Amino acid sequence: MEAVESIAVVVTFLRMDLPPAEPGPPLPPGMQVRLEPFCTVATYRSLYNTVGAQYLWWLRRAMSDRQLAALLGNPAVSIHVLFDANDLVAGFYELDATPWPLVNLSYFGLMPHAVGRGIGFAFLRHAVDEVWRRGPRAMTVNTCNADHPRALPTYLRAGFRPLRQLREEWHVPLRLGLTIPENLRL
Repeated sequence: MEAVESIAVVVTFLRMDLPPAEPGPPLPPGMQVRLEPFCTVATYRSLYNTVGAQYLWWLRRAMSDRQLAALLGNPAVSIHVLFDANDLVAGFYELDATPWPLVNLSYFGLMPHAVGRGIGFAFLRHAVDEVWRRGPRAMTVNTCNADHPRALPTYLRAGFRPLRQLREEWHVPLRLGLTIPENLRL
């Protein structure tokens, strides 16, 4: 049996049933989002591990390379990478249209060097606008109290509405070497 640390998180599930009425702000000058149509496991792990390190993102870390390659090979899953004016990676988001006509914003975040620079909302609106261009019935996302403290308010500002909150117990494998915040420990 694998050694784990059990933690408790409060997960908020959100949904958007209509596209926002107002246009989103543009990305800062020089920034652009690029679709990664053939995202490799190594590239994905770099994005996911760097963006999620401070927020206890662990599920994709626990996947084998084979499992992750299968997920990335799913045509309903797309990876979108934010680049700054110097062509450095500043963040990414992952969309999953597997439950079509719903689209889930599976992961969204900024690289540590991009946090606090006022680009999060414009980047989120880019993701929202990308989804609504596809013509879905609705868009979903979830966040938890391990995520950045501005995550939930930013999702609400973008037009998501909360559906429910659940307390979940996660069993984070110790082999991942993640730092567990004291407030989440059981």
